[in-house]
Order: sequence, then C-alpha cells, then structure tokens
Amino acid sequence: MLYETVLRPSIPASRRIRREIHAMATIDAFSSASNLLAALRQRQISASELLEHYQKRIASYNPQLNAIVIPNEEQARQQASAADEAYAHGESSLALQGLPLTFKECIEVAGLRATSGLPQTAQYVSTQTGPVAQRILAAGAVLMGKTNVPPHMSDWQADNLIFGRTNNPWDLTRTPGGSSGGSSAALAAGLSALELGTDIAGSIRIPAAFCGLYGHRPSDTAVPRYGRKPGIPLPNPALVLGVQGPLARSASDLQLALDVMAGPIIGEDVAWQLNLPPARHSTLRDFRVAVLPAAAWLPVDDELSSALDDLANRLRQLGATVQEVQPEGFELRKYTEGYLNMLSIFMYADLNEEERSALISAMQHGPNPLAPAQIAGLRASAAQLIALHALREQYRDMFRSFFKDWDILLSPATIVPAFEHQDIDSATPSRTLKVNGKPTPYEFLAIHPGIASFIGHPATAFPWGRTRQGLPLGLQAIGPYLEDRSSIAFAGLLEQEFGGFVAPAGYVE
Repeated sequence: MLYETVLRPSIPASRRIRREIHAMATIDAFSSASNLLAALRQRQISASELLEHYQKRIASYNPQLNAIVIPNEEQARQQASAADEAYAHGESSLALQGLPLTFKECIEVAGLRATSGLPQTAQYVSTQTGPVAQRILAAGAVLMGKTNVPPHMSDWQADNLIFGRTNNPWDLTRTPGGSSGGSSAALAAGLSALELGTDIAGSIRIPAAFCGLYGHRPSDTAVPRYGRKPGIPLPNPALVLGVQGPLARSASDLQLALDVMAGPIIGEDVAWQLNLPPARHSTLRDFRVAVLPAAAWLPVDDELSSALDDLANRLRQLGATVQEVQPEGFELRKYTEGYLNMLSIFMYADLNEEERSALISAMQHGPNPLAPAQIAGLRASAAQLIALHALREQYRDMFRSFFKDWDILLSPATIVPAFEHQDIDSATPSRTLKVNGKPTPYEFLAIHPGIASFIGHPATAFPWGRTRQGLPLGLQAIGPYLEDRSSIAFAGLLEQEFGGFVAPAGYVE
C-alpha cells in the first residue's frame, strides 16, 4: 500500500478512496521528486500524507540501513502542514513545496546537530542554517532528517563512532559509499525523495555509483561552498575543490535541485547573477563524447571498463561522435599528483602538528605510490599553495580548449563497484581494495572523481547496468565549466533512452 490516508472529516470517504487509488497508480516512494511534486500540486496526495508514508518506510527499513541518523520529525510535520495550507489557498509557486527530503549530516541547519562523525563534536548543534540548505528550505522542502557520514567526511564509507555504520541497500555487507553514504542509502531504499550532499573527492559521485543513483558535482562558484561542518561559517571564495550538490533517483531531479541551490554567495549577490547556459544539445546523437583513455598504471574493475565500452558503442549506434581522447598534454598521473597535493592541504588544514606528523608517518609506510603527493600537501607552505593554484589554472585552461571540441568527457565514477565494509579503526593509509583480484591502494578511489574536482568542473554520475553479482555500476559525465546543464542533460537523455534507477530488491512494497 502506498500510504495510509490521514482521515479528515471534511473529505467524504468515497472521494478519499478515489484519490488514494489514483495516487497509488501514479506515484510511490521511488517516484522522482518531479513526479511527487506534480502529484502534490494536482492534489493527488497531501504533503502530510506523503511525509507520513516516508516516515513509515523509515521506521521499517532504516534500522537495517542506519542511513538517517538525526531525525527531524516534529519540524517536518510542521513544514508539511504549512505546505498543505499553502496548496489549499492556491499557493504553489515554491519549487520544492511539500517535498520530503534529507540532508547530509554535516550540512548546517539551525537547531540540528552537525557532528561530522567526530566524537569531540558529538553534541554540536548548529546555530545557523547554511546558504544552500536555506535555499532548499525556503523553496518549501520538508526536512525529514540528516544522513550518516564518516569521520571528518574523509572516507568512501559512512561509519563513525557516534552513529555507527550505514549499509548499502543492494547488499548490507557493503558500503553505500562516502562520504555522502547515508544519503545514497536513504535514496536508493526509498526513504527520501532528494538529498543534499557534499563532494571534494567523489563524495557525491561514488555513493551515487555504488547505489545506482544520479549525483551531481556542481561547478565551482555555481553553489556556495560554506554552510557545512567542519568549515568556516562565512563566505570564503579562497577555498576550492569542495562543493555541495544533489543526489537523486532521476537526472531531471538533479536539475530541479540545482536550480534551487545555484547562485552567488553573500556579498557578491549585490552585483553578480548566475545564468547557467542551456545544455549544448537536446539529443544524444548531437553530443560529441570523449572517452577517457585507460591508464596502464590504474586498475579499473573489468565490469566497469566493459560498462564504459558498452555505453560508447551504444552512443555510436545512435549517431553520436565518440572517440577515446583526452586534452593535449594531459597525463593522468601527474594531474592526480597535483590534485592530491591540493586535496591534502584543504582536507587536513585543521590538524595540529602531532596529528599531521602521525598521518605523514602512516602514509610513508602505506602501499600507495601516490602518497608522496599527499605528504607534500601536508607539508606545503603558503608559497607552494600559490604555485598549486597556478598549476590548477593551467589545467583549467587546458580543459577550456578541450571542451571547444568536445561536449562531454566520460569515465568511470571510480575504480570498483561497492566494496565490502572495512573497519574504521584500520589505518587509512594501509588499506587496499581488490580490483580484478589484485590488491590496489584504497586512495585510488579518488582518481576518477578528482579529474573534475581539481579543475572545478561539473560532473554527473549516473547508473549504467549491474555487475554479475547484481551490484550497480556507475559512470560519470564531466562537462565544461559552468555548463552543468549539459552533463545533467546528457545523463537525462541516457535515462530516457536506456532506463535509469532501479529499486533494490526487498524495498518495493
């Protein structure tokens, strides 16, 4: 049953039953946010009824997933009631009015905890709401709660000493990804309609890929970067790489969310406006698609490589221009070293000297051949950071030229499908993954996501088939800077042509 209708004396039973049957025929917990909003606007279902349905699913399925860790039940009911009141008076202009959704735990919302998975901040309660969260709430969304993260948002799992481990609804023995792991588990299991996450090293795209979802890393500057913990609670354009962005069950929902989230930060909004250009093309055959060449030194799961080849062949059959090519002068290993160098500077900026020395020592004794780039970031001077920014701008110029000839750069979202849980008390620099049966440094998970992160380009993760074990496979479409609509539209056209999100078994009622 879709939901249990809240019986109101003013609604005759016959009319209520007809409305319920009609709603059941058109929407369910796995419907896209766009379809749920259409049902709300057409009064097929009320915001309170839709919220109640999701809350019942959370009560049923969240205990085994541990995805939503900070509930917001009472405020959510108030927000849903306000949406119903607005709809009753013919006021339906808000983009997300009455839509039940969740935020990643580190996103600041006044009155709710934002622990970042750290025991030392377990009782921290936000006193203000970040600008991106505020835009979503101001658009009429119903915030049901916040979803689980790893400590400091620095792992591709969602496990911490405060809330425990989040499981992947496709296989409870596996991670849903990280750091937006609770986000992806909640969406894939039909516990939320939309999610706000963060991404600096694939923290949106990897969870989306691991759970068969869509996830978008917005262009740098398209969305305010502040309003999350840990972080500076004021506008800070000096920070790069890390962004906030949406996860969803449909590509169209990514655009819906981005339209609400995008815009200049406080201080710049007095003069600046953001006008993202339309997608470059409206049909797949018109896209010029570059496929990132495989690097001999970087292992990628065979089934992911086959998925990428399959997509390229299908696009060719549709008439698209498809070629294995990369920017002139681009070398993935050197590029990744620069990215990891800068990533370490920003990820570990708040470590004290003792913590910094311990991490360096662990990296020096780990199996990662790229550890020297991370260590260089941990030891970097101000002059070296400025030099890294200059290097970053050289790469941004390289990709500006590249995207004059190409519309999309395709690559895997990461090197493996969802892997089995690893304990959080294991030393991160010593961890490995099995890729095609061979041990591979855990940190290699960041390499494909890092391509877009380093240059600040938009990247959209999308599902593309499943493994022989039935796990989702995910790829990413990297687009030109500030042309977020192109990568999202590309993923949406694939969804229309070939299908998209499929609910995991055991969660469909």
